[in-house]
Amino acid sequence: MAAKRKTTKNALNKRDEKSVVTPAVSFDPYNVIQFPLSTEKSIRQIEFENKLVFSVNPQSTKSDVKRAVEELFKVKVTGVNIQNSFSGRKIAYVQLGPDSLASDVSADLGLI
Repeated sequence: MAAKRKTTKNALNKRDEKSVVTPAVSFDPYNVIQFPLSTEKSIRQIEFENKLVFSVNPQSTKSDVKRAVEELFKVKVTGVNIQNSFSGRKIAYVQLGPDSLASDVSADLGLI
């Protein structure tokens, strides 16, 4: 016969303490995107592939980058690829939707 497990009041209180929800931190797109890159490769991607290239915060994720670009530039993002370098730099390649032109955004940024 299996012995019944006794739960004490202290054990219940410990479980309740762990389930405390932390307050949501407000999202700041300026902390995610550091600066746009204007290399030969990035300019070629702006012109032919409708992509923008940014250096981003090393702790940011693809969804953070997508949200930040959509909020800052008021465009529709269809995809984000991220490249991590050995030096700790993180580069995001942001594919824009067909209704949003990367050349217009880059002109606003002063890249082209």
